Amino acid sequence: MTASTASLTASTAPGTSHPDLLRSVFRRHAAGVAVITAARDARPVGFTATSLTSVSAEPPMISFGIGTGASSWPAIAEAGHVGVHILGEHQQDLAGTFARSGADRFGAPTRWHEGPQGVPVLDGTLAWLVCRIVARVPAGDHRIVLAEVVDGDPAGEGRPLLYHQGRFNALRD
Repeated sequence: MTASTASLTASTAPGTSHPDLLRSVFRRHAAGVAVITAARDARPVGFTATSLTSVSAEPPMISFGIGTGASSWPAIAEAGHVGVHILGEHQQDLAGTFARSGADRFGAPTRWHEGPQGVPVLDGTLAWLVCRIVARVPAGDHRIVLAEVVDGDPAGEGRPLLYHQGRFNALRD
């Protein structure tokens, strides 16, 4: 056990929340990068997510988390459908744009079109889905959104973008 590990362990009381510990541990967990999109009042909104998970094959269902303080939360809270976009390693700038608060996420150079169910679909991603939201489950200061796949296209080419140690990364051979 290192000194810093001993210090965290020694200061951990049962039932105590440790947000810094959680962040520190999950910086070491590599995750795929996705962008979630929706429309609100006919305007596109979206955010970068690393919490995307396949939940079920029958019915085909995914989940992702979103903070209730996020600028995209009001749209996700009301949306019937969302777009889920798997980003490629060539899309670090796009991931950064959708991760920044206050950014013009759908301005130039973002390429997108209106897809099924009126959901904004980003061009050039490795794959995309349109999903019908079936539940928003409270989880601390976040909501876990469960959504059923209704459409999509897995036809993109390339390698996935990853998030690790606070940075966007590519797979290495």
